[in-house]
Amino acid sequence: MRAMSAGFSLYGWLAGLGQGLLRWLLGWWKVLFTGAQVAVLAFSPSSYGPEARSAVLRHIWQAAGPGLPGFTTLMALFNVVLIRILVVTAFSYGLTQYALDAVVRVLVLELIPLIAALFVAVEYTIPGGSELYKLRRGGALEALRARGCEPLSHEVLPRVLAGMFAVLLLALLSCLISLLLAYVAVHGFTLAGLPSYNHAVGTIFNPVVSMIFSMKTLLFALAVALLPVANALRDIPHRGSRTSVELQGLVQMSVLMLVIEVASLIGNYY
Repeated sequence: MRAMSAGFSLYGWLAGLGQGLLRWLLGWWKVLFTGAQVAVLAFSPSSYGPEARSAVLRHIWQAAGPGLPGFTTLMALFNVVLIRILVVTAFSYGLTQYALDAVVRVLVLELIPLIAALFVAVEYTIPGGSELYKLRRGGALEALRARGCEPLSHEVLPRVLAGMFAVLLLALLSCLISLLLAYVAVHGFTLAGLPSYNHAVGTIFNPVVSMIFSMKTLLFALAVALLPVANALRDIPHRGSRTSVELQGLVQMSVLMLVIEVASLIGNYY
């Protein structure tokens, strides 16, 4: 009897593991399938009629407009503190020539794209995915389809484009602020150090590093914008609540961003 009970327990554990793996694979397949559909719509001129353009612009404002002043202010303060720590540390160890290199690599290459993506995820894309989930559960998407409107082009595409645009915009502005503050921290309020500064930054941003940085930022933006809406369009067994949709998107987003970050570190430093 004990052997039979142990056999049934092992079978149940393996069956549960297989079902969990299958759900995991189906979840990622849904994300990839939704991403492919959105990519086709994004490059289709028919997706940008007057009503669609208005929806895209409205979502872009909702994603980037309200949080832009606060985010840039907080990033400027964060940059001042971190740049000061890095510069003083480099000076104290006699590594003055490496101060600017450390600032640019730590802040611009690694931290800023990650912080911008997480900010947009918390402020816009995860709540937007939750809103889309409620629309789907309430039948609003089916009502759109019944009127001859495609929900992907009217509700999903504007959210994805707005999320990506917000991440790229905030990352670009933060990088410019960081580079400006890094120059002031190292050289002060003078233009005398501009040639050496340009040479140092240009040496860091060689073609390979620039390509990896651009691809990482773009993939961060895509992950943050796509995963919440993809999870909102699929059913989560036994946990069909709003909180579960947000948690599912956050977990998948964190895993994917970690993989992207590790890949970029390998490309930059190995």
